[in-house]
Amino acid sequence: MPEVEKMIVDNKSAVSPALVQIIIENISKVNLNDTEKEAISILKAWDGSYEMNEVAPTIYFKFIYLFLKNTFEDEMGEERFKLFLQTHLYKRQLARQLRLNKSVWWDDISTKEVKELKDEIITKSFHQAIESLEDQFGDDTSDWNWSKALSVEHKHAFDKSATLRSYFNVGPFKTNGGLEVINNQLFKLNAEGVYQVHAGPSTRRIIDFSDVENAKSILPTGQSGNVFSKHYSDQAEKYLNGEFIKMILNKEEIRATQDVLVFMPKRDSLQQD
Repeated sequence: MPEVEKMIVDNKSAVSPALVQIIIENISKVNLNDTEKEAISILKAWDGSYEMNEVAPTIYFKFIYLFLKNTFEDEMGEERFKLFLQTHLYKRQLARQLRLNKSVWWDDISTKEVKELKDEIITKSFHQAIESLEDQFGDDTSDWNWSKALSVEHKHAFDKSATLRSYFNVGPFKTNGGLEVINNQLFKLNAEGVYQVHAGPSTRRIIDFSDVENAKSILPTGQSGNVFSKHYSDQAEKYLNGEFIKMILNKEEIRATQDVLVFMPKRDSLQQD
């Protein structure tokens, strides 16, 4: 059970470090400033973990957005490029494009007198990424934690109402996780470099069928849909911390708990029937 608990909230990507290696190999080392050199060192040391205290994911996703923009937007146009980022196509194309040395996509068709190459697009995107992160978080790379870029808020239908939003929404929270890992926290790439999780695991359950009575589970918010209940959001932080709650599965345990909600028909309605 402990091994499964650890596995189910795993945040480490096996793919990202391999792509980072390609990126670093193609960045021109000429005219790098101190912040850019530090950023490269951070990326080289990254094991692919999307933990809140990591800096590398913040650099990585800022770069990826600008790399995709500099590679594809000139041919696609602004609106089609935005649509491209809303699909899984960019994820499928990303690794393939980074590995291609020759591609019609490398050339920026808006620069008529110049034909850009792979290393030029990657270097340009890297410079832009670091400059953007300095504007966003300051010059100290240790302040570029993933927790400042990624957050999750469980939004109610009343989120559209400014008056009711704070009562019904759960969060926002800082969170571990990222794209394409077991603890999959889906978000959309954007120019701002601030990512709102819009989808993720709706529940986590661990059941040992040789010991069903000790099964565990956790929900992103809480068990109750009643906003006035203490169980409306009491699992949210446990969920983010990778914790679990024992499931109550037998009649004795259910009867023993103090938190029982019983629905009784009104006497008047019984008499009318």
